[in-house]
Amino acid sequence: MKLRAPLKDYIWGGTKLKTDYGKETDLDKVSESWELACHKDGMSIIENGSEKGRTLKSYLDEAGQGILGEHAKRFPCFPLLIKLIDAKDNLSVQVHPDNDYAMRVEGEFGKTEMWYIVDCEPGATLIYGFKHEITKEEFERRIADNTLLEVCNQVPVHKGDVFFIESGTLHAIGKGITICEIQQNSNTTYRVYDYGRVGKDGKPRELHVKKAIDVTNLEPVKERPRLDAVVDIFADTKARLLASCEYFTVYGLEVDGTSHLTAGMDSFQSFTVLEGQVTLKCGETELTFTKGESSFLPAGLGSYMLSGKASLILSKI
Repeated sequence: MKLRAPLKDYIWGGTKLKTDYGKETDLDKVSESWELACHKDGMSIIENGSEKGRTLKSYLDEAGQGILGEHAKRFPCFPLLIKLIDAKDNLSVQVHPDNDYAMRVEGEFGKTEMWYIVDCEPGATLIYGFKHEITKEEFERRIADNTLLEVCNQVPVHKGDVFFIESGTLHAIGKGITICEIQQNSNTTYRVYDYGRVGKDGKPRELHVKKAIDVTNLEPVKERPRLDAVVDIFADTKARLLASCEYFTVYGLEVDGTSHLTAGMDSFQSFTVLEGQVTLKCGETELTFTKGESSFLPAGLGSYMLSGKASLILSKI
C-alpha cells in the first residue's frame, strides 16, 4: 500500500517537504509529514487499490492483528509512528516520558525514537542530553533563569548520522536539519525551553516543567552498544542497520538495479524513499514510489522486489 501522510505546520517548520519531497498542501509551511501514522492526532490514508481513501487504522482494525506480525502482538495498539521533519528553525528543548509514566499520566505510551539525518546545512547542530550530570534542583533553576542551554550537549551533525533518543533523554533538533524519525506511536512531549517564542495565538508556548523534571535523565547520554543484528531480509541490496531496540528495527537501504526482499510473519514493514525512485513488484501488484513517498507492507507478504535507484529507510518491529 502507498500512503498519504497527514501534515503538521508547527512554527519552526519550513517549505522543503513541499518543494523537495512532493507534499501537496495549502499550508504555508510543513514542519512534519507523518509517513506511517495510526494516531488520534494524525492518520495515514491508503492511496491505491480497493482500500483507497480509507485510513490505514480503519483497514488494520478490520484486517486483524495478524497483518502486523508476531512481534506486534506484545503491543495493544499500532506500535510505530514514522515522520519526515523539516526544521527551518530550532525545535524546543524537550523530553519524552517512558511507558510507565506516560500511561499513568497521559494515557498513552511513552516515546523512544531514533533520528536519521537526511540532510543538513553546514554547521548544523542538535541537542543530545547533557554535558555532565546535574541535579534536579539545578535543572529546575536553569529552566527558570534561562541558562539551560549552558549545560546541554550540542552535537554537530552530518548527512547520514544516526541518533537514538531513549525516553527520558533531553533533546532538540537544530535549525537547518531534515530528519527521518522512527518512534513509538506516541505524541507526548514535555517542552522545557522554547527560546521565548509565541504560538499562533500570540501567547508564549506552554512549557511542561514539572513533568519534565519528573522524567528527564540528568546524566550525559550513554553510548549504545555496537549493532550486531542479522540483516536477514535482503538480497542484492546494500543495507545498513541504523537502530534496533524492543520497539523498532530500522535499516538504511541503497537500491541500484533490482533488490529482492522478504516480509516474513515476524513483522509488517514500511519504507520511505529519501532520494530517487523505486518500483515495488509483488505478485500482480506493481507500485512506483518517488522521493517523499512511503509504504505499508503486511506481515507474511513474502518475497517482493524493488527496482530502480533510490535511498530508503525501512522499518519493522
